Amino acid sequence: MNCEPSFLRSSLAVALCLLGLAIQAPAAPAHPNVIYFTSFERNEGFDPKLTLLGQSKWGGFGSGGNGILTNSFSGPGQAAYIGFAPPIGTDDVFNVWRPIDLAPLSSNQTLITFSVSMRVVDSTNNRFDDFRWSVYNTNQARLFTLDFDNLALDISYALDDAKGFVSTGVAFDGDGYYDVVIQMNFARNLWSASLNGSIIVNSKPITTVGAALNLGDIDAVWAIQEPGSPGNNYMIFDDYLITAEATGSIPPAIEPLGFSTKGLFRVRVYGEQGLNYVIETSSDLQKWELLKEFTAPSGGVFDFQDADASRSQLRFYRTRQKL
Repeated sequence: MNCEPSFLRSSLAVALCLLGLAIQAPAAPAHPNVIYFTSFERNEGFDPKLTLLGQSKWGGFGSGGNGILTNSFSGPGQAAYIGFAPPIGTDDVFNVWRPIDLAPLSSNQTLITFSVSMRVVDSTNNRFDDFRWSVYNTNQARLFTLDFDNLALDISYALDDAKGFVSTGVAFDGDGYYDVVIQMNFARNLWSASLNGSIIVNSKPITTVGAALNLGDIDAVWAIQEPGSPGNNYMIFDDYLITAEATGSIPPAIEPLGFSTKGLFRVRVYGEQGLNYVIETSSDLQKWELLKEFTAPSGGVFDFQDADASRSQLRFYRTRQKL
């Protein structure tokens, strides 16, 4: 198994290597239906001399800096941004979005996946704000939010239950480039999120208050922590993609946790509460053997300890839903 960083970032085979052992998760289902995609390039009609608002049906609420940047992300080309320039007056929230309006969701759109590459660029005026990805339905009700707090450098989420933000326990920094993936199972009212391939939110309700389960838009948000005193920080984002698939659940993910104090190798599976899953193991990626069957508990997270892992020089794991 190739454990070089470039291999580990492959979207076709996610591999995590630890102490000579490799954990592999199956690739996601192929050929989903693309609902909307943009990389904000000129050939898509995006002009870096103009604001993002007003281009290719992108709209907004509130005020503040926004537009198209060139050669400012992880390579050549264009990307969008929100933030930097102060809003008008004391506006403290600025949303930009491109309408999607999937309502009602058809039988081949039960799983919606949103992915985007992003970076939060630090302030130079010693004021720091939040940048968010917020999902709305077609009634303009906010369903849930994934928040990047540029003061605490903490990632949190909020549901529509008015209980406020909950920390994921995952940090970020202004030098990092991040791939965010949010998967929404509208049939079972559940969503999960990952950052650079690692699960940070698992199986949370899309709505807790019975809001309409459809997709209106997915917004980039600048939330100013001190109204009237914004930072000049900003969020760059690129490769904004929304796809739809006909599937009964969010694909499970598997993560290595390392060896326990008793020498047992620990793996964690992220699934959906109440569904049945299997963990399989292999030494060559050709022949797979059943290791464990289980039903995902409340929260969908299941931890397993493999007593035989230390006997193998190289051991692979994968998980899948048992139908």
